[in-house]
Amino acid sequence: MNNESALSRWFPHALAAAFAVFWTIMAVTPVMRDVWWAENIPIMAVFLLLVATFRLFRFSNLAYVLMACWLVLHTIGGHYTFANVPFGFITDLFGFERNHFDRVGHYSIGFYAFPIAEYLTRRDLARPVVAYLFGLFAIMALAAGYEIIEWWYAVTAGGEAGIEFLGSQGDIWDAQSDMLCDTLGAVTALVLFFFSGIKPKKRLV
Repeated sequence: MNNESALSRWFPHALAAAFAVFWTIMAVTPVMRDVWWAENIPIMAVFLLLVATFRLFRFSNLAYVLMACWLVLHTIGGHYTFANVPFGFITDLFGFERNHFDRVGHYSIGFYAFPIAEYLTRRDLARPVVAYLFGLFAIMALAAGYEIIEWWYAVTAGGEAGIEFLGSQGDIWDAQSDMLCDTLGAVTALVLFFFSGIKPKKRLV
């Protein structure tokens, strides 16, 4: 029992260390350094925020795993650029006309609805329905905002860097499809949260 408790207690530290090593490896000789910077700024911001606030609020291990999914996938996309990630086996398997690794990355962004709902629930800041809806709408708003940032960067940077960061690959509905994937990821995460058994912190009477 003590071993399980120690494992659970140190899990976030081990996960953070593993990601730091992975990120460092993927930071070496990316395909396009300017695109790498654009993709990795949000990664570094989220990771450092989680590290800085760890002592103030520790999420569940499941929440950290879900958040790590996006960090890892986005790191890979930043290294290769999303349109050029080696994802051909999936493309060929399903007969896709484009590389859909970016869709998987957007789907994983939705997983952050889980920690949002967890924070609101455990802090007793909102009732369950409000926590679920806030988590869902927060991800949808973030998705829309990120598409605007992608458009702005593409216009500002121009050239190949702008095209690679935008990553539409000729899909005129790319922005809408990305936002749908974000939303579906959030719905998936909230279903997991529903079955996670996470409850509000008991108040002392």
